Amino acid sequence: MGRVLTTHGHYDHVQAVEAFRAAGIPVGVGAGDVAMMPAHDFIIEDGEIISVGDLRLRAVHTPGHTPGGMSFMLEGHPVLFSGDTLFPGGPGATALPGGDFDTVIASIRDRLFALPDETHVFPGHGLDTTIGAERPHLQEWIDRGW
Repeated sequence: MGRVLTTHGHYDHVQAVEAFRAAGIPVGVGAGDVAMMPAHDFIIEDGEIISVGDLRLRAVHTPGHTPGGMSFMLEGHPVLFSGDTLFPGGPGATALPGGDFDTVIASIRDRLFALPDETHVFPGHGLDTTIGAERPHLQEWIDRGW
């Protein structure tokens, strides 16, 4: 049986939660986003390894877009699913309740930019990018404040 791993609890990312749960598929969320979810079955912990067939995903707590934001690194491969933490051109929005710009910048700087340049980043919306393409722009994002 599969499991659903959410990157965060914003409405546009959790609309199918009830349908998955009704089908008997458990749904996980980072602890800081529990209150945002319509329902959940388990908490995704920072550093947790989740097996998907022969693949292994490592959960990386990346708060800032939301308090419980999670990204997922594909172990042994340069692939990161960043949810709404990192997009081409900067961090996800932090103006919604629970968002915090300084926190998302710290998550990107300390957690995601520790990954190799060749790491492909697949965000929760839009186009992909790489860590190497985004890292040089961190100070620009800080200076613009979003």
